[in-house]
Amino acid sequence: MTTTIDSPASLPAHAGTTMGTTEWMEITQDRVNMFADATGDHQWIHVDPERAAAGPFGGTIAHGFLTLSLAPLLIAETVEVGNVSAALNYGLNKVRFPAMVPVGKRIRGSVELVSAQEKPVGMETVFRVTYEVEGSDRPACVAECVVLYR
Repeated sequence: MTTTIDSPASLPAHAGTTMGTTEWMEITQDRVNMFADATGDHQWIHVDPERAAAGPFGGTIAHGFLTLSLAPLLIAETVEVGNVSAALNYGLNKVRFPAMVPVGKRIRGSVELVSAQEKPVGMETVFRVTYEVEGSDRPACVAECVVLYR
């Protein structure tokens, strides 16, 4: 589900509103390996399925920062803001990783617009992104992502 908002100036009226929930996406070993290559984080719990099978998690798990890095995609899939020249990742306020994402599991994101304030540099918005793991009672990540719309 995608919420369409006509312009950044209309965002404050939507504060406190859930923008939507994305479709499920599988976290594959290939994705985890590519993230490991991009970041240099090759811990065996992420990239060595044989060793990880005998480890504390029973298999490889996604990097927490891989999960977090999906925020722009999840936000873009749930909210479309018109009349924007640029949407910039502006920062993060709060980030927690309450549960892990086992490789092969599916995740989806629920996105809520927490706040939107006009600033000299543009409309500063805070989205709370909650990452759900299919079959888990706890979210994999909860993050407040700051996006600047110009």
